[in-house]
Amino acid sequence: MRHMPGFLPLHWDAKSGRLYLEIPRLDADMLYFDSLPYGTGSNDLGLDRGQVSAAKLVRFERVGPKILLVRPNEFFRSSAPDAAEQLAVRQSFPESILASFTVAAENPAGAGESGAVLVDATDFYLRDVHGVSEALSKQGPYKLDAARSAIAIDATKAFPKNTEVEAILTFVSEAPLRGSFVGEVTPDSHALTLREHQSFLELPEPGFTPRRYDPRAGYFQFEYRDYAAPLGAPLDQRLIVRHRLIKQDPHCAQACVPIEPIQYYVDRGAPEPIRTALVEGARWWDQAFQAAGWAPGTFRVDVLPEGADPMDARYNIIQWVHRFTRGWSYGHPVADPRSGEIIKGNVTLGSLRGRQDYLIAEALLSPYVTGKKLPPESDPMLAMALARTRQLAAHETGHTLGLAHNFAASAFPHLPSESVSVMDYPHPQVTLDRNGVPDLSSAYAVNIGVWDKVAINYGYRQFSDEFQERTALDAILGDAARLGLVYITDEDARPQGGAHPFAHLWDNGTDAADELTRIMKIRAAALARFGENAIPGAAPLATLEDTLVPLYLMHRYQAEAATKLIGGLDYRYQLRGDGQMNAAIVSPPEQRKALQAVLKTLSADTLTLPESLLKVFPPRPPGFERTRESLPAETGLTFDPIAAAESAADMVLGVLFDRERAARLVEYNARANTPSLGEVIEAALQLNRAAPQAAPATHRGLAAEVQAAVYARTVEALLTLAADPKDSVQVRAIAYAKLDDIKRHSDANSPLDAYLVQRIKQFQNDPVKFVAAKSIEAPPGMPIGDDED
Repeated sequence: MRHMPGFLPLHWDAKSGRLYLEIPRLDADMLYFDSLPYGTGSNDLGLDRGQVSAAKLVRFERVGPKILLVRPNEFFRSSAPDAAEQLAVRQSFPESILASFTVAAENPAGAGESGAVLVDATDFYLRDVHGVSEALSKQGPYKLDAARSAIAIDATKAFPKNTEVEAILTFVSEAPLRGSFVGEVTPDSHALTLREHQSFLELPEPGFTPRRYDPRAGYFQFEYRDYAAPLGAPLDQRLIVRHRLIKQDPHCAQACVPIEPIQYYVDRGAPEPIRTALVEGARWWDQAFQAAGWAPGTFRVDVLPEGADPMDARYNIIQWVHRFTRGWSYGHPVADPRSGEIIKGNVTLGSLRGRQDYLIAEALLSPYVTGKKLPPESDPMLAMALARTRQLAAHETGHTLGLAHNFAASAFPHLPSESVSVMDYPHPQVTLDRNGVPDLSSAYAVNIGVWDKVAINYGYRQFSDEFQERTALDAILGDAARLGLVYITDEDARPQGGAHPFAHLWDNGTDAADELTRIMKIRAAALARFGENAIPGAAPLATLEDTLVPLYLMHRYQAEAATKLIGGLDYRYQLRGDGQMNAAIVSPPEQRKALQAVLKTLSADTLTLPESLLKVFPPRPPGFERTRESLPAETGLTFDPIAAAESAADMVLGVLFDRERAARLVEYNARANTPSLGEVIEAALQLNRAAPQAAPATHRGLAAEVQAAVYARTVEALLTLAADPKDSVQVRAIAYAKLDDIKRHSDANSPLDAYLVQRIKQFQNDPVKFVAAKSIEAPPGMPIGDDED
């Protein structure tokens, strides 16, 4: 056999296609995880190149002729020194046996040690460890075909501290679903072949010190339950995940040189100038480490050396991934489950992100006055896309340093010469020049932000002793709070149900309502200039419709942000005695200002496209059909301005009439005289009862139809609110009363009113059946959002 020496040596029998795994020592703990070196190229399948699982603590144990791969239960522990106490915890909870092998050969046992054993691991490596079959299940009945699978010996390697094995796996289906995503990304939808990778790693050397989790610090938490905790002390021990970073000189206070710096590598598969932008953006983090007392170069980023394998567990990697459809980028730290020490940072960046940014810039600028493409050195769209790439590289790398999102960062007071945080989702900062033309020269901030420095200071500054660490960490977070820095993360920033007035996705500005008003002015200015100049010469004119989408929906995220002020609550992740503010209901004037700004996005005057622009859209030619990125159409081949308006309205209505927001409106009105649910509903209904005013006379016919469509969608939102059995009784009662009022005051001569009355009656006759039949969700053709992590 071909012998591959290393951590767990490998033996390859090419004639039989069998791979043998040598286990030098039994009962020795190690780390194990799997990854996906070849992806499916589809965001819908959720199987991307470079995807990595969580690390697991495992050991090989022998029972007679069997070798068992055992995963002990690391969540339930005892820190007591007494072995009997530790055993009591271990025996109280189950562990998992991940695999079983039969001994194929063995060495004699040495003095006090068991000898090395050899097992046939072929079937272990040719299994679907990553769960691809499960991900494919919605696309048809796919199953792994062993006859069309094999060990990928070209990517199977053993190193001194890790062993890496890769398998070529084929998933087959006799009846794949017609029109499935698999058919879009494979040559033959009956057989999907990719690779799965499995890694065994030596445990990190002793010397890593876990650091306590604080909900104000902005880190992912790692926890376990310690049954040796004294009565009155918490069982759950919460720690942060972070890389190991230790000073060469323990007494150094500033510009300290680490024993080993944190090294990241950028995928060689990223093309220029993207590759350079990825390196530049990720390198920003060294600024934060310097601010935390480390020497320059403590955090390093370079291009992956030629010939190095990005799946090698020794490399922190920033991977470049291609997909058939636009999708998410994400950063995933692989951490030691015993301590939270990050052993591999794995960033996945979708290549279509930059193309979407370029499209957004084209829509805003309409730059092709002559029809010709601009040279790279003077191309503002390219400059914006590269600026976003730098920011995105920094953002996702931040996740692999242990940092969570900070969605309140965009509302921080700006400090001189510093950006706020790369851990927020930034909307491009667009302004208008003196001629009313959009300006993208400062679309994205440069360098690491002030909050990022606080977070890295908390997680990575090294202290001389435990007492100094405890007091210094509290001081770091206390100083940040006194500066007005706020940390609010995912759970509190979601559009549906979210209540925080500052924590939003893809927003800007310290006042969400004022920023929405500003964005609407920029949108109007860009729409006034929008036309053939938004696409280069010789492009099919119908593709202008695609460029319109991000401009027409430019306000969507800022509208979500402003809507969250309505029924909003300002709060912090407060600890007892830390001096932070108590939770406070957003004031009535602020809520009403936000409501007026949001309602303007639902007006026919905002959502109706001008006739001059509609004349430019021809039906789409063969080969350029609509996609999920297109606005929906009920008119067949032709552009549908009414369906576009309905989709834009649904985005806002779904957040405005969210059931949790509705319940808060009822409560806060009772407590603080803020806008009531009835007031918000009535304002939305009245908006589209009156005739549109701003539209020119030649435009009012279409504006009236848009208005009628948005009014109907508003009523449908109320029907959903009234019928949802999860809603509070008060919410359902108020929505029911408003619907009854609509029915009583309907115009018998109006076809639309007659239809809506019939819908209301359907609901009143059988609310349960109504909920099953109707939803406020956006139509299937709605463009997907920005990148998510």
